[in-house]
Amino acid sequence: MKHRIGLAGVLTAAVLYALVGCGVPDEDTPRRVTPPRDILPATGTPATAPTQAGTVVERLYYVRDDRLVPVDRRLWTAPSAAAHLELLLAGPNNEEQDAGLSSALTGADPIVGLRIVGNEAIIDVGDSLAGAGRTDEILAFGQIVATLTTRPDIDRVTFRHNGDGLGIPRADGSLSRTPLTAGDYAALTSTD
Repeated sequence: MKHRIGLAGVLTAAVLYALVGCGVPDEDTPRRVTPPRDILPATGTPATAPTQAGTVVERLYYVRDDRLVPVDRRLWTAPSAAAHLELLLAGPNNEEQDAGLSSALTGADPIVGLRIVGNEAIIDVGDSLAGAGRTDEILAFGQIVATLTTRPDIDRVTFRHNGDGLGIPRADGSLSRTPLTAGDYAALTSTD
């Protein structure tokens, strides 16, 4: 004799399984849940409270009053390093602009390429950022370095132009041909 289980029987079994066997035990009293550290802001207080829905916090650095200002964006999924850089290059959103934020990353082609080797981001810069002599050049490079090094997969950034290494200005104005870290721009980073 064959047994047939109708659609109603299958649905009833699925609902019972979900209610009984979900794998989360009951607790008699409520408890505080601490989110994982890897989705919390790295350092400093963000310039604006995130208003976008999402479960992943990505930090970007923009500029206000010649300072690098951290801004947290909430996304549904963690972006690749290239997508994270694209968020930065897109500039502050309307809410962030209303809070007085801007970007020193201007020009038609500030970044033309990105490679990740180990924990190092290698950025190929375009003509508008390579040796432009702009007064906000330190802030532009600081935005990139501070933003990318908030990622767990990147701890240093190197810049190149047409295949050659560049001397990049640090916060103190000295040039570096070695990989840069967020510490190189700490003196310019706002903590409020």
